[in-house]
Amino acid sequence: QVQLVESGGGLVQAGGSLRLSCAASGSSFSISVMGWFRQAPGKQRELVATITSGGITNYANSMKGRLTISRDNAKSPMYLQMNSLKPEDTAVYYCNAFDTMSRQLYWGQGTQVTVSS
Repeated sequence: QVQLVESGGGLVQAGGSLRLSCAASGSSFSISVMGWFRQAPGKQRELVATITSGGITNYANSMKGRLTISRDNAKSPMYLQMNSLKPEDTAVYYCNAFDTMSRQLYWGQGTQVTVSS
């Protein structure tokens, strides 16, 4: 079992920055990929960024250049640094993790990000 807890969301003005954190506990040593997704009201959940245990990153085209995803090691939280935020970035941001031992995909409870114009 892996438990994920996000933090760092909040209200920010357009052009501002936020850093989201996702702390993993439980069997976190066997996580191979972690990622951030977001879901705006009335829209489907969409990919924001992912990072593998080897440090390979992937970003959504819509946010590329404004994001940095990072995780130092298997015991460290995962972070998402978001810059130059836009009102359309307003959403609930979720972290997830794929556990190669159990072959399960785990999700956090989400953290709200609101960008005002």
